[in-house]
Amino acid sequence: MLPADVPLSHLSPSALLLLLLLPPTSSFFPNIWSLLAAPGSVTHQDLTEEAALNVTLQLFLEQPPPGRPPLRLEDFLGRTLLADDLFAAYFGPGFPSRRFRAALGEVSRANAAQDFLPTSRNDPDLHFDAERLGQGRTRLVGALREALVAARALEHTLARQRLGAALHALQDFYSHSNWVELGQQQPHPHLLWPRQELRSLAQVGDPTCSDCEELSCPGNLLGFTLLTSGYFGAHPSKPPGKCSHGGRFDRSSSQPPRGGINKDSTSPGFSPHHTLHLQAAKLALLASVQAFGLLRNRLGDKGFSRLLDISPASSLSFVLDTTGSMGEEINAAKIQARHIVGQRRGSPMEPVHYVLVPFHDPGFGPVFTTSDPDSFWQQLNEIHALGGGDEPEMCLSALELALLHTPPRSDIFVFTDASPKDAILTNRVESLTQERHCRVTFLVTEDPSRLQGRARREVLSPLRFEPYEAVALASGGEVIFTKDQHIQDVAAIVGDSMADLVTLPLEPPAVVSGRPLVFRVDALLQRVTVRIHREVSSFWIRNPAGVSQGQEEGEGPLGHTRRFGQFWIVTVHDPPQTGTWEIQVTAEGTPRVRVQAQTSLDFLFYFGIPMEDGPHPGLYPLTQPVAGLQTQLLVEVTGLGSRRKPGDPWPHFSHVVLRGVPEGAERGRVPLEPLGPRERGLLAASLPPALLSTAGPFSLELIGRDGEGRRLHRAAPQPCTVLPVLLELGGSPGFLAPGSRALLSVRVASFSGPQDLDLRTSVSPSFPLTSNLSRVRLEPNETAWGRLWLEVPDSAAPDSVVAVTVTATGREASPVPPTHAFLRLLVLGPALQDPLAAPAHSSGPILPSTSPASTWVTWGRAGGGRVGNPWWGTVGGVLLLLGLASW
Repeated sequence: MLPADVPLSHLSPSALLLLLLLPPTSSFFPNIWSLLAAPGSVTHQDLTEEAALNVTLQLFLEQPPPGRPPLRLEDFLGRTLLADDLFAAYFGPGFPSRRFRAALGEVSRANAAQDFLPTSRNDPDLHFDAERLGQGRTRLVGALREALVAARALEHTLARQRLGAALHALQDFYSHSNWVELGQQQPHPHLLWPRQELRSLAQVGDPTCSDCEELSCPGNLLGFTLLTSGYFGAHPSKPPGKCSHGGRFDRSSSQPPRGGINKDSTSPGFSPHHTLHLQAAKLALLASVQAFGLLRNRLGDKGFSRLLDISPASSLSFVLDTTGSMGEEINAAKIQARHIVGQRRGSPMEPVHYVLVPFHDPGFGPVFTTSDPDSFWQQLNEIHALGGGDEPEMCLSALELALLHTPPRSDIFVFTDASPKDAILTNRVESLTQERHCRVTFLVTEDPSRLQGRARREVLSPLRFEPYEAVALASGGEVIFTKDQHIQDVAAIVGDSMADLVTLPLEPPAVVSGRPLVFRVDALLQRVTVRIHREVSSFWIRNPAGVSQGQEEGEGPLGHTRRFGQFWIVTVHDPPQTGTWEIQVTAEGTPRVRVQAQTSLDFLFYFGIPMEDGPHPGLYPLTQPVAGLQTQLLVEVTGLGSRRKPGDPWPHFSHVVLRGVPEGAERGRVPLEPLGPRERGLLAASLPPALLSTAGPFSLELIGRDGEGRRLHRAAPQPCTVLPVLLELGGSPGFLAPGSRALLSVRVASFSGPQDLDLRTSVSPSFPLTSNLSRVRLEPNETAWGRLWLEVPDSAAPDSVVAVTVTATGREASPVPPTHAFLRLLVLGPALQDPLAAPAHSSGPILPSTSPASTWVTWGRAGGGRVGNPWWGTVGGVLLLLGLASW
């Protein structure tokens, strides 16, 4: 709680007192999963998320919401900070915090990964171990600098990964060094400032610890005032008289002087100085708040908000076919963009990022990215339909490029009237949409009258649009076929789709002759829409009260029906009646039905592998489950407090359903266990290996009850895929420089059976890339490592992205589906000054211009951008007081 001697009258924007609360059952262990080993500890995940929430609250307090009452700090005193509560207070009830929580998850997982990745888990410089305090500070400041530069270049995924790595090292300093034992009550004043020298460091010949043969070693530090840290493992070896890190995983702690000094957890089996764990956590939390505040000062409020996605709004990303027959589609895209920008400017739902990628044949790109709606509109307005071009065209290459530059969990809209010339990229683009969690919607104008406007070198297959269907299915999007006269109306779905919609599960998932489709509506859903694709003879919709409505256009008893050729939309009247609804469709072919709704109650999910052989126990994050690996599913429910009154029971989620895609057959049900307080919405499930042995994609559905016992049912926005092998691509932290040579590493492992694989590499732009691993034969539980050398030419554009892809495919004797690993790197431009340091004439932090940035990135004619997932890859004027009820 806030100390009683601090009057609330002292709270002001220039001297802000924030109440920081951590739940009493919430390490410096990596993540929530670690709490099974040491209950009651504070994890890296806790520290990272709590620090981000506090700086977000500070931002909200200092920047009152337009058109709404300003937030009051006293409304948050004595409460645990929750993202949902902050968003509801600032933006209004019902505005989703899903993207913000996902961005925090990216930072937290990058933080936790430092304890698991082969390139980082045993590096003493990255954990402030082995008395390498100066080197650790250099690496820490370097990672923060990289996060800042990447954020300024609008590469927010890369920025979050480097920020996570920096926070891990910063938090480790307070657990692994003797700063707390020296009686310090505040964070180290020079740790985040590269121009300040670290002083009073223990030297090589200074003995620091006495021998301790017990698990708990409260008095083993020798009485001196020098700063030291413990040694871990055998590299580097511990000199005589030096302290160990300590704990059951530290081999150095069995060598005299035995014991250790780490404060990672509350368990003496892991942490010899466990009694100081909460004191170390308090300072680590304060230091983490300082690091976030430093980035906020350097980026400005708008830039910092983009870094952490502190907005309920999505991005707007267009991929446009610019051949001569596309005039109507380009005009439709312009009209929708103007409408979205004009309608949402200044509101919480104003897009935070804009992406534009044109394509034709044989070229595609360049990509234009900006955070300024006027710049986006200007570039879009300059695009015109020019020239001819035979069908097909380079659509998927352009889509790859858009995925590279579009923030995660965004919608991408593709306007075209041609099939893809680069269908060979289909599988890679599917994987990329899942890795980026982006939903792709294709608006395809299939008009026979255009045949005369396109050259035809060959007879085109009626199945030529199947790659679009495959990408849409993998991404959770859809393909909408329309005609010239309807494109303006159909394009209106762009604005509708950006409203954080959820897709409601259908039972059965596809139209079956003579059988109605069933979906359920709960009290937290609004703006329910039914979309029916392809030519249908008739359809009707029935609500739980038995009221029906047919396919007649216009207003009906249940909603408003519109038809655009072979595309129907029924917008249900608000509020929709809760309960079970039915849809009956009669058609000659195979129509598709999709039901969507707007809600703040949704969920995020992650996969991970329990790790017990590294420095700390925890959960190693995976983008997709891998066959043969013991896999945990972590679910994070968002919007739990939606429309909930104080004192009402919390919604409860009991299990997840795994369902095959697209056939919809149920593969199994897995119970969920809550992690921590219910209001945080964290749940976990252990996935039985049998559920992950079936080939093909599957969807996740979350089942539960609201506070009044009524059924809640949510489906993940896109399916998952069980990968046949674990494929990872990594590189040293830091940026590329023009004229440099970068060493990358690739790891491929099999856990389910023998694999005979070909490995292919590609890079965009087309920089020279060589590899020493092109084929590998793996037995079960066998791993192979390879190296890649990337040449960055002198002509490489500064602040541009280099995307490297490794693909593993089964040879004829081992027919397994392809597995892809993506790595994104940033070419660093010339720096005029250290971005973390204030200029010499300044007494305070730099406050750069908050004007939005815009960039053009030129791309090659063949291939596209491949998004990466590099696993390894006092604040001025602010007074922070800690009031931790449980400490």
